[in-house]
Amino acid sequence: MVEKVVEKFEIKYLQILDENGNVDKKLMPKVSDSLIKQMYELMILTRVFDDKALKLQRQGRIGTYAPILGQEAQIAAALAVGKEDFIFPAFRENGVYLARGMPPEMIYHYWAGDERGMHIPKNVNMFSIAITVGAHVLHAVGAAMARKILKKKGAIVTFFGDGATSEGDFHEAMNFAGVYKIPIVFICQNNQWAISVPVEEQTASETLAQKAIAYGFSGIKVDGNDVFAVYKATKDALQKARSKKGPTFIECFTYRIGDHTTADDSSKYRTKKELEYWQKKDPILRLRKYMQKNKLWNKNYEDKLTKKFTDLIENAVKKYESVKPQDKEEIFKYAYASVPKKLKEQSDYLKEVGE
Repeated sequence: MVEKVVEKFEIKYLQILDENGNVDKKLMPKVSDSLIKQMYELMILTRVFDDKALKLQRQGRIGTYAPILGQEAQIAAALAVGKEDFIFPAFRENGVYLARGMPPEMIYHYWAGDERGMHIPKNVNMFSIAITVGAHVLHAVGAAMARKILKKKGAIVTFFGDGATSEGDFHEAMNFAGVYKIPIVFICQNNQWAISVPVEEQTASETLAQKAIAYGFSGIKVDGNDVFAVYKATKDALQKARSKKGPTFIECFTYRIGDHTTADDSSKYRTKKELEYWQKKDPILRLRKYMQKNKLWNKNYEDKLTKKFTDLIENAVKKYESVKPQDKEEIFKYAYASVPKKLKEQSDYLKEVGE
């Protein structure tokens, strides 16, 4: 008989850029000044987009909307993803869409209730927004498995929130990914609240990242408000995936400053003190401090950016609101490669009655 330790594990935490704009040069990834400015500009664009979306919802011009205030560092992950890679987002990745080149008017169009907004342009290489919590993670795993079978280049990246880790779909996806060592990167935006449920009531684990260990691959926890940490972790994970070394789970520890959606009131379950604490960790403010110290930022630059993106977003709103309503026959299209006889009969009838 014997008693012995058969396995040990550890979870690393990565922070490169602190709240005061200082970096650990030993950990700093290779990023040019132009890339740093691109990160900052995309975060500003994302925030302008987000602010406008909230106003549009309050005016009744779009439907229920999920704000991303405080989680703009997600764009760093998008910039680490290669053109040949494919992304499966949840519903709080508008910044990722913008970073990948999705026209903002199309995103607004979707949130206004028109699925044509999710007719993703080919060069964007992203799947449509997933509202069902955790279900799309399985879709991402299927796509990664297909890439492995077909020996296609590139990897799959999927984003989801901490709430998704409480879903069975998530665990099925993780298990399948680990067993078959498929080229996928799981990015969990742990904003610490699944609507009104805090993360400590969702799991007994010290970190969400350690859940990867049970499925046979590595996990890492990063400061989700640090663009450099998010960029480096994603870049490293993608390199691993492309090298046929299997999946990685990245837990981006961040915070949702706004409500879960415009149908929520987070003041009912969060304290003002907690909110103020995380507002000081703002990812945009943090990067701005770094850029100012390194002479990459000044007030004139900021003012020009704000005007540029405000104008861009206002034009995007005009574009999406000028699109003509869909034809009623649209409900019969796209479900099948060719329209079945029964659906064609229904479509013809609809044209006939005109209702």
